[in-house]
Amino acid sequence: MIRLPEVRGTLTANRPLADLTWMRVGGPAEVLFQPADMQDLSDFLAALDPAVPVLPMGVGSNLIVRDGGISGVVIRMGRGFNGIEVSDDAVIAGAAALDAHVARKAADAGFDLTFLRTIPGTIGGAVRMNAGCYGSYMADVLRAVTLVLRDGTITELSVDALQLAYRQSDLPAGAVIVSATLAPPKAAPADLHLRMTEQLAKRDETQPTKDRTAGSTFRNPAGFSSTGQADDVHDLKAWKVIDNAGMRGAQLGGAVMNTKHSNFLTNAGDATAADLEDLGELVRKKVYDSQGIKLEWEIMRVGDRLDADTAK
Repeated sequence: MIRLPEVRGTLTANRPLADLTWMRVGGPAEVLFQPADMQDLSDFLAALDPAVPVLPMGVGSNLIVRDGGISGVVIRMGRGFNGIEVSDDAVIAGAAALDAHVARKAADAGFDLTFLRTIPGTIGGAVRMNAGCYGSYMADVLRAVTLVLRDGTITELSVDALQLAYRQSDLPAGAVIVSATLAPPKAAPADLHLRMTEQLAKRDETQPTKDRTAGSTFRNPAGFSSTGQADDVHDLKAWKVIDNAGMRGAQLGGAVMNTKHSNFLTNAGDATAADLEDLGELVRKKVYDSQGIKLEWEIMRVGDRLDADTAK
């Protein structure tokens, strides 16, 4: 049993997580902590046994929680961490601020964060994954992040210290992102809003936005996101190599590789986390066997698996 410090936020034991993820699968968190604010988070981590694992969680848009649940403490940021402040030269966004909200508020002030408009999730996840599309990435606009380290220390790191690369960052182990300072280019607000409207229409046309997915399942083997430009190449896009392996529409239990966009692993209604993960691994095997390409997961998979008999 974890000994828990007193908090001003909320602590919930054995909290089911399926309803907090876009995939709607997975077991419970041993403890779910929703801190009231940064100081509450700092005090909690400083007092928590350092042997207890912690996992920050956003809105669960890029996450499969395994059926056995998550040991330790899951930290879910809420209203105390979703503020968006705009100054003359920067946008400061809380880790729990939705990417789409940040993009819209920035556009109102003439800051170009339009690439965030179609990315599901929060700013904390966008920093951790160096999220990007249409040729732009968080690395292009990020100036610094504020973190609470595993021992409770509050610190700020410059973008250079994070070593951002395609879909990855180098954050200290156990660190929780609290906020990000962004310095995007400026443009006319009307132009930015028009661009976002066009991007949303294109996304809805090409992606299964109404299905239970967690966004792109695998990283593009090419090592970069789609640019959205006419000269964009598709040979080493994840969806293309999945199609080449004959896996568009492949099913396992309640999981399916979406027929509208084959890089979207989908809960068709009654999938378990094991169904989803095992289908993803089958796709990886088929792609490697047919083309010699090793697909890397973009979706985070966390927690403990149940054995086959228990999972049924």
